[in-house]
Order: sequence, then C-alpha cells, then structure tokens
Amino acid sequence: MKLLAFAARRLAGAAVLLVLLSAAVFAATAVLPGDAVSAVAGVDASEAQRAEVRAELGLDRPAAERYAHWAADAVRGDLGRGFVGDRPVTEVLGTRLPNSLLLAALTLAVTAPLAALLGLWTGMRGGAADRVVSTTAQILAAVPEFVVAALLVAVLAVWLELLPRVSVIPLGGTPLDAPHALVLPVLTLAAVGLAVATRLLRASVADTAATPYCEAARLNGVHGVRLAVRHILPNAAGPAVQALTLTTGALVGSAVVVENVFDYPGIGRELHLAVAARDVPMVQGIATALVAVMLVVLLLGDICARLLGAREGHGR
Repeated sequence: MKLLAFAARRLAGAAVLLVLLSAAVFAATAVLPGDAVSAVAGVDASEAQRAEVRAELGLDRPAAERYAHWAADAVRGDLGRGFVGDRPVTEVLGTRLPNSLLLAALTLAVTAPLAALLGLWTGMRGGAADRVVSTTAQILAAVPEFVVAALLVAVLAVWLELLPRVSVIPLGGTPLDAPHALVLPVLTLAAVGLAVATRLLRASVADTAATPYCEAARLNGVHGVRLAVRHILPNAAGPAVQALTLTTGALVGSAVVVENVFDYPGIGRELHLAVAARDVPMVQGIATALVAVMLVVLLLGDICARLLGAREGHGR
C-alpha cells in the first residue's frame, strides 16, 4: 500500500509538471522571432495574403487562448496538425518516436553494463585507476555532443572509411534496414552517457563500500568479487537505478543534437526542423511527448529505487 501511495503521489506530481512544462514550451514558442506564415504562404506573399494565412492558422488569436484550445484537444489525444505540410502531430510521433526509442535502447544496452563495470571497479579500487577513469569521464562529460560526433566521424568515417558519415536509411524503411547507420549515433550517445553514468555509479559504489557493514565484511575476510556480489551490489542497486535514470534523461537532450548531426530520422530531428520553421503545433506536440516520456522514465526509476531501497533496508 505504501508503494501504491508513493506511485500515486509521483504520478500526480508528474501530471502537474507535464502541464506546467507544456505551458512553458508554448510560451517559449510564442516569443520566438518570426512565425510559420512565411513557410506556408511563401516569402513573396503580400501582407494581405500573410494576414489571411495567419488567421487560418489561428496565429491572430491571443497566446493564452491558443494554448487553452490546444490543451483541451490534447486531453482527447489530438495534438493538432503541423503548419508546414499539414501533417498530424500524432502521425509524426508514431513514425519518428520509435526510431528515437530504438536509438536510446541500443545506447543504454551499451552504456549500462560498461558503466556498471567501470563504476564498480573504480569505486572499490580507488587509487590511480579511479583517478584515470574519473578524470576521463569528467572530461568526456564536459565535451559537447557534436564535438564527440565530429571526432568519431573523422576517425571512423573519414580516416578509416568504416562507416557512412550520415544515417543513410532506405526511403520508407527503418533504421533496422540499415544497421550500419545506427553505429555512429549510438557510439556518440554511449560516450556521453557512459561518462555521466560512470561518475554517478562510482560515487554510489564508493559510498556503499565505506559503510560500516562493508567494513565489517572486510574484517571477516570478505574481499573482491564476494564483497561486491554479497554486499556492495545489492546495497548500491537503488542509487544505481537512479543514476541510470538520470543518464537516460541526459540522453534525451543529447539525442536532439546527435540526430541532427547524423541526419538520423528520429523525433529530435523533427523537433529541430519544426523549431526552424516556427511550426508551433509540431514543436508543442513533440516537446510535450518528450517530456511525457522522460517523466515516465523518472517515475519508473523512482519506483524501482524505492523497491530496491526497501529490500536493502530489510536485508541489512
């Protein structure tokens, strides 16, 4: 019952946060310079034609009224249609979001085990290995995603000619139809995610290893792998889940950059194009969907951490 109450509180908080963030996104798009009229009517349109298009798009109405209308439709599952191309936002999400989720899943499949191994190794050993890995992770976490992408392209695509520079996917196909197109985006995101996750997991393992019950286990002759499996891993599992959850959040922001660098057909690429075209319904719908995905990930991470924390406390 306590877990259900905890989940209900988190879910209610997530719903409120989703509303607030969707309003913030709408406000941000409202203050952007320019609008979608030029893209729809053409740059050579007269003022009368532009005014007519603006009225058709509803851009002549107050921003608050437009947001209220959009929110009422969104509750019913209608996120509107894009100004440019007149595409339903839900259709774009249904086409592009799975590609981004595939990219995120592959990245986590690479990042999670490596981060767990590095975090466990450095957190337990300390010394020179810890300093080298921690410093490298700190430097890598500070490097912008597009710089990491450029370095990987220079080495793997230009110098060694092992991979294409951009994600060349057959028309009407999916990234799974061209697996090689996934390699550079996944490596870029994995490099960034690994740096963040390793630092967080290393801190969790080091804190757990310094606790009295781990010290007592050492005094009783428990060391190395036995210490890690029997004491450190079970008690660092909750913070580790939260660390990976935070890493997933960092990957969402990084994916927008990486998808554009490699011309990957994901939702981040669509968001960039929509912002450039001042396509407010598309920006609003995509941004809200990304926020909802992140809130679900955080909610699940909190619940898993709560469950693991309860088991840890029971087992000590």
